[in-house]
Amino acid sequence: MKKKILVVLIHLFIPFSHAYAGETVMNTGDTAWMIVATAMVMMMTPAGLALFYGGMSRSKNLLNTFAMTFVSYCIGSLVWMLWGYSLAFGPDQAGIIGGLDHLLMRGIGVGSLTGTIPTILFALFQMTFAGITVALVLGSIVDRMKFSSWIVFSILWVTFIYCPVAHWVWGGGWMAKMGALDFAGGNVVHINAGVAGLVLALVVGKRRGYGKEAMFPSSVTLTALGAALLWFGWFGFNAGSELAADGVAASAFMVTNTSAAVAALSWMFAEWFFSKKPTVLGLASGAVAGLVSITPAAGFVNLPASMIIGLVAGVFGYYSVSVLKHKLGYDDSLDAFGVHGMCGVWGALATGLFATPEINELGKGLFYGNPGQLWIQLVSIIATALFTAIGTLVVLSLTRLLTGGLRVDADEEVVGLDNAIHGERAFDLD
Repeated sequence: MKKKILVVLIHLFIPFSHAYAGETVMNTGDTAWMIVATAMVMMMTPAGLALFYGGMSRSKNLLNTFAMTFVSYCIGSLVWMLWGYSLAFGPDQAGIIGGLDHLLMRGIGVGSLTGTIPTILFALFQMTFAGITVALVLGSIVDRMKFSSWIVFSILWVTFIYCPVAHWVWGGGWMAKMGALDFAGGNVVHINAGVAGLVLALVVGKRRGYGKEAMFPSSVTLTALGAALLWFGWFGFNAGSELAADGVAASAFMVTNTSAAVAALSWMFAEWFFSKKPTVLGLASGAVAGLVSITPAAGFVNLPASMIIGLVAGVFGYYSVSVLKHKLGYDDSLDAFGVHGMCGVWGALATGLFATPEINELGKGLFYGNPGQLWIQLVSIIATALFTAIGTLVVLSLTRLLTGGLRVDADEEVVGLDNAIHGERAFDLD
């Protein structure tokens, strides 16, 4: 009898002892949070970014901007599930790219786990990042790129540019091994998209009439609404990157909101001081600049640091789009490089300055006794920018070869792409 009781107790205790020893088990709270976070990030592209970019484009190109944003997310989703996830998160190949073990999500079942959440859910969460990153790029060439060329470019760019950088940082690649800190996408998303946008703007060329005629936004109201939806979705973007419902996620949520609020105000006051008018477009752009800048730092910095990051982001973003762009003479239609590229660089550097082990034991920056982290961040920024610039040039060359050109005809550009390409118009004003 005693032996039977002992056997029962052993069998009861063994499962518990394995879990206690560190065996990964699914956490329903983490899983529920990540399902919500994934849905929030998904909404950022076909809703938030489409409205944000669409409202800034001219009325004759509003629907084309919506279409390009929408199709970016569709392409990103499909490419990611077919081969992108495997390239980014498959077994590491020399620190450069993931293997092809998970093509078509092969080898990943409903019971597979990444940390405490299903791997399928992790892949979906990362899929939303791929979709929005390529969509961010299009802000640089709104009003003038062929829709067919954009589709081909998106497929190639997600495959050959986004996936390798994602692997470097989050998939166990060389940047991760070097110790680069990028909590939610400073390098992977914003510097990557911003630099690619600058390359596209330079290669495709300026809009007809740029600098000679007024190019008013079709609806600042839509842009402000889009910014609000992006702000909301960004909580899933940043806090969700912890992949758990815990204190670091809560801290990331807090500093994300704070940086965005401070940056919106600092952009507004900078604009008010220099241009004499505090515009709604400035407020919306400032909020996005603050969100971009806090993204790589969200899980590593405290509240005071987030306020500094936001303060600099607003002023820096305003300078980049209002002064620097005009001095350099490039036509980045909706400031993909000025906001995402430049503020992404600031955010990555700020992470190397302000990361504190009090928030996350994985991060320790210059102001907390680790000056080497700032150097690592700088190396990661330069490497990302160089790879993206050169790689995007190659992808554009392939796109031109496959589609016969990158730019719409002159007549189509004058008439507007809504009617010329889609046979539709955004507003019925008759």
